[in-house]
Amino acid sequence: MAELTTVSILGCGWYGMELAKALITVGYQVKGSVTSSEKLRHLSAQAIQPFLVNFEKDAENYDALFFKTDVLFICIPPKRAAGLQSDYPYKIRRILNAAKHCKIKHIVFISSTAVYGDTNAELNELNSPAPETDSGKAVLEAETLLQNQKDITITIIRFAGLVGPGRDPGRFFSGKTDIPNGQAPVNLIHLNDCIGFSLNLMARQAYGHTFNACCPHHPAKQEFYTAAAQSANLTTPVFKDELLKWKVISSIHLPLLNYTYQVTNWISWLNTRTNY
Repeated sequence: MAELTTVSILGCGWYGMELAKALITVGYQVKGSVTSSEKLRHLSAQAIQPFLVNFEKDAENYDALFFKTDVLFICIPPKRAAGLQSDYPYKIRRILNAAKHCKIKHIVFISSTAVYGDTNAELNELNSPAPETDSGKAVLEAETLLQNQKDITITIIRFAGLVGPGRDPGRFFSGKTDIPNGQAPVNLIHLNDCIGFSLNLMARQAYGHTFNACCPHHPAKQEFYTAAAQSANLTTPVFKDELLKWKVISSIHLPLLNYTYQVTNWISWLNTRTNY
């Protein structure tokens, strides 16, 4: 068990909730945040110390006790609505100020491989990000904001496209036709690997690095999503058999964690899965 024993998870959503439960299982004390009072009871039911925390561009509401922790995980993505992504860095700045005020030593920021553009190349942590979407640009700005401060050790985990409960890949393109770029490689990671990756980071205390977290198997979009739809008994999508812009996400920092991916072949996983 690592010396650090208290973890605060800002954003107990799809990933944050599962991370909290996994950390409790291995002996950490976990504080979790939600943005609505109705969800507080759900946290308590999972033995997570519940907090109502809200950070917006021009307002904040939090209990300082939430930030009395050894490690803070920031697990809140930019809002999806068009035009709201630009508010994200302001929110991260307010969170950072609260963390500094409470003298937190370690922040783990959950980022995204959307910070990389489609450069027709394999990309690792040494490649300069060049996001092409508003969301990717907002996340990269937040990364830069965190890395430019000197008081807290910052760790960044860039998750690839997320797969798992409630995010069945068979539904992504089901029933669609003339989908472009069918030969482009996929960059995905399963929720189980998101959690395993994070637990290894905590156990080894490998803080202060940027990590790309992506399954090492990159089948073509048309191969993977066709198989995914079929395995879920959904309408098979139709792709254009072409290769336009693409990228393959890899990692040179993975050895720091000594982590082995649980999903190493997406087609095998699709053929054997009993749940998503």
